[in-house]
Amino acid sequence: MRINDGIRAVRVFVIDEMGKQLGEMAIFEAIALAREHMLDLVEVSPKAVPPVCRIMDYGKQLYQQSKQMRIAKTKQKRVETKGVRLGVRTDTHDLNFKKAQAEKFLGHGDKVKIEIVLKGREKAHQDLARKNLQDFISGITAPYKIEEQIKRFPGGFNVILAPTEEQK
Repeated sequence: MRINDGIRAVRVFVIDEMGKQLGEMAIFEAIALAREHMLDLVEVSPKAVPPVCRIMDYGKQLYQQSKQMRIAKTKQKRVETKGVRLGVRTDTHDLNFKKAQAEKFLGHGDKVKIEIVLKGREKAHQDLARKNLQDFISGITAPYKIEEQIKRFPGGFNVILAPTEEQK
């Protein structure tokens, strides 16, 4: 926002601090009027013809805006991405434990990145690894949606699951 001498227009439409429309006037008259009231002339609508300016306390306006932004920031829900790592030879008990962990994460509203890591000669059996990952995902009972499909990365495969909207 432009204020006082930063306003480039020759004529502006002025609104006073109470919201009363004072009409169109020359910029130097509007600035003088604002200074008379110990306030600032702030350009609120620069694209209008003539530009609309308001007489207000600019410092107070900036404070109110920053306060609103802080409130909005605190109300935002931060979604974390939790990770679950599997191997091709992970035993069923461990798979059940990791499945329970993934369901718990989804229940809390977090995203879950499930990775299956391939080591050494396991990299030759990528079809088996992909099948194991699909079986693991199909075994999850908590409601979820697949945010990113199964993708290959240098060490194996991964997929990202997100909780459904009603669960958040």
